[in-house]
Amino acid sequence: MASTPATVALKAAGIPFTEHAYDHDPANRNYGEEAATVLGLDPEQVFKTLMVEVDGRLSVAVVPVTGKLDLGALAAAVNGKRAVLADPVVAERKTGYLVGGISPIGQKSLLPTVLDETAELFDSVYVSGGKRGFDIELAPSDLIAITAATVAAIARG
Repeated sequence: MASTPATVALKAAGIPFTEHAYDHDPANRNYGEEAATVLGLDPEQVFKTLMVEVDGRLSVAVVPVTGKLDLGALAAAVNGKRAVLADPVVAERKTGYLVGGISPIGQKSLLPTVLDETAELFDSVYVSGGKRGFDIELAPSDLIAITAATVAAIARG
């Protein structure tokens, strides 16, 4: 079992999860799509974590790897006006994770988190476990609980 801030937080909260490690290809920058392919998963069930600045404040967006983040919808979901993707250096510093391994769980501080509503279509979803080549499977309701997430339509195809 891998020990990352995400797995430590889940264990401390008593939330059941399953670890899925795989060999990450350093040349592959489509981390979520790589996880879905290598692990043989439905890509709509695999979610990527994006760090976003909304009106100058960081937020976390969790969307399917098959879609793109609708920045306007995310801004609205956190009662903001303008959203832009966060600088990768800022994202790494604020979360404690490396880009490509940023988990929505176990970040350095609890940031406003929005989970795309499609997550609720599945019994379980997959998110980064806190490092490249490592995903965590858990129930959407548990992901919502541990991240205090809002659920909204923030992805577009």
